[in-house]
Amino acid sequence: MPDIWFVLLAAVILLLFAVPIIQQQMTRSRRLRAIRGLEEMRGTRVIILIHRQERVAFLGIPFYHYIDINDSEEILRAIRFTPPEMPIDVIAHTPGGLILSSEQIAMALQRHRGKVTVFVPHYAMSGGTLLCLAADEVAMDENAVLGPVDPRIGDYPAASILLVPRLKPPEEIDDTTFMLVDIAAKAQNQMREFVAGLLRDRMDAEQVDRLAHLLTSGRWTHDYPITFEQALKLGLPVTSGMPDAVYRLMDLFPQAMPRRPSVAYIPIPYGEEKKGE
Repeated sequence: MPDIWFVLLAAVILLLFAVPIIQQQMTRSRRLRAIRGLEEMRGTRVIILIHRQERVAFLGIPFYHYIDINDSEEILRAIRFTPPEMPIDVIAHTPGGLILSSEQIAMALQRHRGKVTVFVPHYAMSGGTLLCLAADEVAMDENAVLGPVDPRIGDYPAASILLVPRLKPPEEIDDTTFMLVDIAAKAQNQMREFVAGLLRDRMDAEQVDRLAHLLTSGRWTHDYPITFEQALKLGLPVTSGMPDAVYRLMDLFPQAMPRRPSVAYIPIPYGEEKKGE
């Protein structure tokens, strides 16, 4: 009898580990089929950059994702696998991430000879916006947003650090803050030059200087939402509308479900009621 209980316990433990793995493989297969379907529909190479908070297996440990060096390595590899003249579609849903990784991806997209389209179904902030600046076209949902690309030094915006020497006399500023001011000035200048380089072939010199300064100077907070209408006025190559296939692909990357859902609705589209009914 004890042996039976041991076998049952072993089977339960095996299922606890095996079921999440099987589910992950099934989800991965569905994602690959959806990506391939979108590629066949548009005749492009599709690259997705979707960052969610995810939970690992049954342990429920949250992992927060952002653009990192692994992302840049994988996207650069995907671009190398793509024929030079073949269009590339990037689906970006990201809060941003490491500047180095974001800049590497942006430079690779800019160098690609085929048309580059970035789809933004919800948001592409900070480093995600850098990718949009490198694209030939940015297709945005009408409610999607981009964001400023002003650099940050640790937890603080570079623009705010640069205000310190203007507000306090030198004798009241400690050495560490002086060094932070120096780093902030370099970071802001570097980002402004990088953004200008991305835009130089698409705009005249005056537009380039104006937009590069606006996006990097810290005029807005780092999480300021740049709407489709604002992006259009700024001169970015944005278009409205999104293929349904992009939304369906996003559905395959759901946010990890919390213990108590904060949003609920019936997940079907409602049409207009027929007249006379």
